Amino acid sequence: MKGPISQFIEKHYLHFNSASLVDAAKAYEQQLADGAKMLVSMAGAMSTAEIGKIFAEVIRQDKVHIISCTGANLEEDIMNLVAHSHYERVPNYRDLTPEDEWALLERGLNRVTDTCIPEHEAFRRLQKHIYKIWKEADDKGERYFPHEFMYKMLLSGVLEEYYEIDLKDSWMYAAAEKNLPIIVPGWEDSTMGNIFASYVIKGDLKASTMKSGIEYMTFLADWYSKNSSNGIGFFQIGGGIAGDFPICVVPMLYQDMEMHDVPFWSYFCQISDSTTSYGSYSGAVPNEKITWGKLDIKTPKFIIESDATIVAPLIFAYLLDL
Repeated sequence: MKGPISQFIEKHYLHFNSASLVDAAKAYEQQLADGAKMLVSMAGAMSTAEIGKIFAEVIRQDKVHIISCTGANLEEDIMNLVAHSHYERVPNYRDLTPEDEWALLERGLNRVTDTCIPEHEAFRRLQKHIYKIWKEADDKGERYFPHEFMYKMLLSGVLEEYYEIDLKDSWMYAAAEKNLPIIVPGWEDSTMGNIFASYVIKGDLKASTMKSGIEYMTFLADWYSKNSSNGIGFFQIGGGIAGDFPICVVPMLYQDMEMHDVPFWSYFCQISDSTTSYGSYSGAVPNEKITWGKLDIKTPKFIIESDATIVAPLIFAYLLDL
């Protein structure tokens, strides 16, 4: 039985982007009913937008089976967990002058649109604890992926004294509890990635202690091959490397590994405000991906041209029968 949010969108979201939202949600639900698995890719600042309030429950209810996200989303969910009360919202961010922005920097506040992340309480608080875990692995000659180090930190309990939100609203903690596979392409382009690189430069850590993007791709290739018998869907929030990287595993397996029986992605949906333009990948229509060997002619395809912070929670609510 669908709840009031789902009933509302079914009654009122009847045309244009709103209709695409409903169609995509129903097709996602059908994929799961047919036994398919689902990859969710997350770009932008969805963790800072507190997508964990609903995405964590999607994870707990096994409605996503693998995640691809930026390094920023990986760490910013945990930052929100341990430093939420120190965040500052700036509703009038469009009116800020360069001098206003500099003043925020001097206060240790890093702005993401209308939300400022506190450097000391968020970044440095995590740094203190994650470094110990990196160093322990480095000394033992052990190697892990970025998300595996984060899982170790979360499950160790060292952050419990800092919790400032309900733990059930952290999607990273929900993922850690399930040991959900996560792909983090371009992890180096994140605060923790920058910090890790600084320790490598100083000679405190070896770069090889952190497993690489190539190893993420080979891990994903193995996972896809073992889990695609009933299909794997691709639900893309935003654009960028979080989506570009994992979707390429199919043509890589088909063309480069010559595994000609590998199935295409069985579902595709992208939420994006990027418009179709010359050379734009994020704004490209889904059919373009057919030419790259990513989607089949018959793959259900949806694009919802809207704000992901509005659309994604509604689709997740539909999946959860809210």
